[in-house]
Amino acid sequence: MKRLSLVFVGAVLLGILIGWSMNLFAGGTGPATQTVLAQGEPDAQTAGLVINLTTDDTWSANMALNLATTARNQGLDPVVVFLNVRGVYLADRERMPATEGNSDLNIHEKIQALVDAGGQVIACPSCSEEAGLTQADYIDGVVIGEPGGIVPLLANPAINVISY
Repeated sequence: MKRLSLVFVGAVLLGILIGWSMNLFAGGTGPATQTVLAQGEPDAQTAGLVINLTTDDTWSANMALNLATTARNQGLDPVVVFLNVRGVYLADRERMPATEGNSDLNIHEKIQALVDAGGQVIACPSCSEEAGLTQADYIDGVVIGEPGGIVPLLANPAINVISY
């Protein structure tokens, strides 16, 4: 099993090296990338951040929302928090929003602060449906995304992605 794993890792690394060197010989500067962007999406030169928030754990949510708001305040654009899996429950207006740590703001207020700073909070459409949540259930500023709508951001090499 270890031998098979080493062979696989070696093949992957060799493929990356070959792709990178082929791009160099073609006049590029490094690994070849191709970005497919939907109309209205940020171009490949835009530095941004997507935070994939998969839990309704308030500690993780607090960290994610603090990072997103800080990134937005430092000029990153776009900054998107993608509420995924159980993360969709964080923005449910009927759910009591918790305050985490020494913060004066609860989770709903932190979401609103991010939106006020120009960030976006997008709820996964299939996760929302699975949780029984509709657009009317979400606090102001949170939108249910379109199926596959997050893909252009994830495929953009100028967008960094982090998960909580």
